[in-house]
Amino acid sequence: MDDLHRILGYIDAADPALDFETALQHIGNEIVAVPFWTPDFCASIIRAAEAVGAFEPQPDDPVPGHEVSLAVISPRLYTAVEADLGERLWPVLRTVWPYIDFYGLRDAFVIKYELGGQESLRMHHDVAQVSASIKLNDGYEGGELHFPRQGVTNREVPVGTLIAWPSLVTHPHETLPITSGTKYALTIWFELPAPLD
Repeated sequence: MDDLHRILGYIDAADPALDFETALQHIGNEIVAVPFWTPDFCASIIRAAEAVGAFEPQPDDPVPGHEVSLAVISPRLYTAVEADLGERLWPVLRTVWPYIDFYGLRDAFVIKYELGGQESLRMHHDVAQVSASIKLNDGYEGGELHFPRQGVTNREVPVGTLIAWPSLVTHPHETLPITSGTKYALTIWFELPAPLD
């Protein structure tokens, strides 16, 4: 199957045999992991992001990275991913954080790390309700997503596995310097609740 067909149809993204609820693991204090995409789908996302070729920092981003939004790759893909996260992932996350509500995505983007390009990402926290990351490939050294307060990295997380954590104050994180190869990851920010009038 070609990448365009797979991505636009959101085909073969998930393993249908996976029992999503029982697959949830706690990998650190308030950090959970669950297999989300197949490695083949992750590889298609990387190829689509590279075909678009728009890896660049966003002008208003206080922590700029070489990234491309799924909405730039394909608005149809972005909509399918948002729906999948809301339908398949969010009910499982509510078993961990019962008071969260799904308001859609703030953004979802592929970020790229390589020597001579973006090699790391400084310590920060996200402005989102919940943040998540999917490791899209392996075959590189360094580049771990690191949570120093929780003493956790994503080094042992398999390709296609989504990790999620509360955004803002409690989970500052960074991407450690890459030392060889090229790393791709999908960053997901879930929208904050609307302010009360």
